[in-house]
Amino acid sequence: MRAARQLLSVAGITDLVLYDSDEAVATRLHTVIGERSSVGVGEALSCSPSVVVLAQPPGHLDLAESALRAGVHVVSTSDSVDDTHALLGLHSVAHSAGLHMVVGAGFAPGLSDVLARHGASEFDTVDEIHVAKLGTAGPACARQHHSALSGEAIDWKDGAFVRRQGGSGRELCWFPDPIGGADCYRAALPDAVILHQCFPTATRITARVAATRRDRLTAWLPMMRKPHAEAGPGAIRVEVRGRKDGMAGVVVLACMDRPSVAAGAVVAQVVAGVVEGTLNVQGAAGLADLVQPLPFLRELARRGVKCARFEGSTGR
Repeated sequence: MRAARQLLSVAGITDLVLYDSDEAVATRLHTVIGERSSVGVGEALSCSPSVVVLAQPPGHLDLAESALRAGVHVVSTSDSVDDTHALLGLHSVAHSAGLHMVVGAGFAPGLSDVLARHGASEFDTVDEIHVAKLGTAGPACARQHHSALSGEAIDWKDGAFVRRQGGSGRELCWFPDPIGGADCYRAALPDAVILHQCFPTATRITARVAATRRDRLTAWLPMMRKPHAEAGPGAIRVEVRGRKDGMAGVVVLACMDRPSVAAGAVVAQVVAGVVEGTLNVQGAAGLADLVQPLPFLRELARRGVKCARFEGSTGR
């Protein structure tokens, strides 16, 4: 819903076709956003779109592959590890057709990747990238967050992917005010997989998600209550460590917003890049490889999604 509203502000989009597993949901959204949208009937590719945005729960591979083989660009918002591996595996299909298969176009992964690329621009070499996120968007996002804490976490360390148990590795991470500090844990997150493609020489890439003690204890069980239609404020934090002129340094960048609002704005900006032909490479890739960070962040700020840089001292 947030993505659909933002997409209508993209120049060059003349019609938006809405699909949902529950047609009544698509109809309600069409009623809200107006005449430039319509409710899709039948197969998602029957309307001959130029771009398909996959914003449903995990399981994006079949639709993405069908779209690419039909000559349609694909933008996926999935933060599922399985989806990420599968969609990146479509690189040769997308590249040979001259198409974009955008992987992880959301809050995190997505905006977090752009922040990592922006932070990396301050160094000659990047040694480490650490991503932390807090909050969820819609119900599917909340369910994914719940299951991720009991899944297998993936970190990149010293030339290999390391797998550890989700819910381990507690770390206190500081997000922009008024959120402040939160305990974050390893989880089944795809960030290291996507970022490793862009930063193959980095020695460590990790990702964590904020969770309470109850979140960790109940992660192995079905969700005890129905998720909210839209959660409250969330945040991402990206720490980049590298070297400039032989000196070690750290850059910390962050964003606080409703994850659904920020993800919708990211989707719209990525689709604008597809329509305008301004994305960096063709094939399957994450946003760190696809966009120029500063113009992208400026446009997001114009849409109301503003990022911040930590300015302070670690002195004793």
